[in-house]
Amino acid sequence: MNGVQVMDKQQKVHLAKAAHWTFQHWLALFIVLFGLFNLLPFLAPVAAKFGFSPAADAIYTMYAPLCHQMAQRSFFLFGDQLMYDPQQLPLGLTDNLTANMLALKGFDGNAAIGWKVAWSDRMVYMYGATWFAAVIYAVASRHRRVKRLSIGLFILLMLPMAVDGITHMLSDLSTGGLFAGFRYSNDWLAGLTANALPAWFYTGDGLGSFNAWMRLVSGLGFGIALVGLVFPLLEQEMQRSRQMLAAKLRHHNERQVFGSHPL
Repeated sequence: MNGVQVMDKQQKVHLAKAAHWTFQHWLALFIVLFGLFNLLPFLAPVAAKFGFSPAADAIYTMYAPLCHQMAQRSFFLFGDQLMYDPQQLPLGLTDNLTANMLALKGFDGNAAIGWKVAWSDRMVYMYGATWFAAVIYAVASRHRRVKRLSIGLFILLMLPMAVDGITHMLSDLSTGGLFAGFRYSNDWLAGLTANALPAWFYTGDGLGSFNAWMRLVSGLGFGIALVGLVFPLLEQEMQRSRQMLAAKLRHHNERQVFGSHPL
């Protein structure tokens, strides 16, 4: 056997060992990498605050395809408030929906009011909940096998996200637009509750409003549903792949011991 063939088989063994390690530690890898993915949007305002504008701009640009990044539905750091109403932002908003959306997306903040997190509160809740659910799953699965969620419970947990997201989209695209649609004023909810709650609860997207609570609740449901259904299935597949590779590597080692051909 020539040296090229030996090297090729050695590379296959190394790749098999690397794949086995990855399948064995997939959950820890997900938690670390997805944690960094969730952390980066918060580093954009930190970078902007301390004058690292190229780094901040790079993060905003990186996450722009993943989120609308509209300022009135995003958290701000290093300012007087965690969230701002549209009229509090230094923007010349008009009745043009497209122009308003682009202006709100493009505004990253300033020294006076703070700097915007690189994705909206909905994304923070959705993916933050997914990360926390993954951590809880990792802890629980160390002690026992975690059963996957039923399809019915998965749909039930996902339903708030679907309803909230679709109605908000329809509201934003309606004649009323971003600041007068039925999900901005929530007059329907005020009527259902006989205006029992403060006016700020019904109107807008500010922290503590109905819309903000809906994004929190639906985001938590999304994360729990996704991890609860998908991760047990992933673990089964990872375990099957680990066992297959372990058997091949054992077979290879036995052949090596007895002087036969390597894997």
